[in-house]
Amino acid sequence: MTRVFVCDYIRSPIGRYGGALAAMRADDLAAHPVKALMARHPRLDWGALDQVVMGAANQAGEDNRNLARMVVLISGLPESVPAHTVNRLCASGMDAVIAGARQIQCGEGDLVIAGGSESMSRAPFVMPKAASAYDRHAEIHDTTIGWRFVNPVIAARFGTDSMPETAENVAEAHGVSREDQDRFALSSQTRAARAIESGRMAEEIAPVTLPQRRGAALVVERDEHPRATTLEKLAALPTPFRAGGSVTAGNASGVNDGAAALLLASERAVARHGLTPLAEYVGSASAGVAPRVMGIGPVPAVKRLCERQGLTVPEIDLIELNEAFAAQAIATCRALGLDPFAGHINPRGGAIALGHPLGMSGARLVGTAARAISKDEAALAIATLCVGVGQGVAVLLRRA
Repeated sequence: MTRVFVCDYIRSPIGRYGGALAAMRADDLAAHPVKALMARHPRLDWGALDQVVMGAANQAGEDNRNLARMVVLISGLPESVPAHTVNRLCASGMDAVIAGARQIQCGEGDLVIAGGSESMSRAPFVMPKAASAYDRHAEIHDTTIGWRFVNPVIAARFGTDSMPETAENVAEAHGVSREDQDRFALSSQTRAARAIESGRMAEEIAPVTLPQRRGAALVVERDEHPRATTLEKLAALPTPFRAGGSVTAGNASGVNDGAAALLLASERAVARHGLTPLAEYVGSASAGVAPRVMGIGPVPAVKRLCERQGLTVPEIDLIELNEAFAAQAIATCRALGLDPFAGHINPRGGAIALGHPLGMSGARLVGTAARAISKDEAALAIATLCVGVGQGVAVLLRRA
């Protein structure tokens, strides 16, 4: 198959729920990193782009009707560039990268933009049409996160545990203590703070400029979600999701807004357009698990990926693991034979500190890993995350 290279990666800052980016339309947010890629490569023939692939989990509001195609039109890419949107909930952005890489691997393209986006602040309420004439029954659902319009068969067979409840299930099944979860959360915040202070995080962020009704425009340059905390503060937080539980707002990822984009190219396109690879895309794997313990999904996905590539988990120099919840991140690491506090796992913090815009996170994980490889921080890296309703996805990168 044709070799695939990650040649650039850029993202927006990650906004808090109802924060600075909440004023930005979801489709404009999705177009932001694509515009940034275009600005960084002004001499590239963007008419040669074979595809834009975007991941989005919601698609019930301003991100509806093929978000990726909206991105092409909004960003100023040639209208001849085709686009499609993929949805694997939390792994949507990662699946967009996988889809773009596969197109190149199969020889059906040479240059692809792949990424993901989510405006959870602007997720709308939805209600169904009447089931019959004169039907007076009405239901309304918040589409920000979680179940809606549940099929009775699924509810009966698998239950409808909320995301935090699935984390409680994982913590119970794998013996993950509240103390370890809080310690992991503090580690995520501390690592993210170091990356921000060093300027490392700024390297992957394209600032967002938001006009204001009065005065100067607001420029958002940094992630809004990270916060200074202590073990004492984390230990004092309530466990609202289950009596006697261990999952809190402090040891869980946030509800956030953000978008990311990667430039993927074949070896031929790298030479033709004068691109410099950050890393080489090797392959991917996905797996299913019980919905009630969805957080353990990365375990079979990573094992399957390593088996296919003839590798073992200890051979991987860097792991970017999405921290949906500290409980599932710890359980995943332990099941893979890893120390969850090891320095090569989320060295710049993870979603507990940075936030988790559902459709964006998978693309961010791959992009962050690619940048780390380009700085000789690793030769092999895996980006992986769990997926609502019980799945895991993983991608392998190596030094170009």
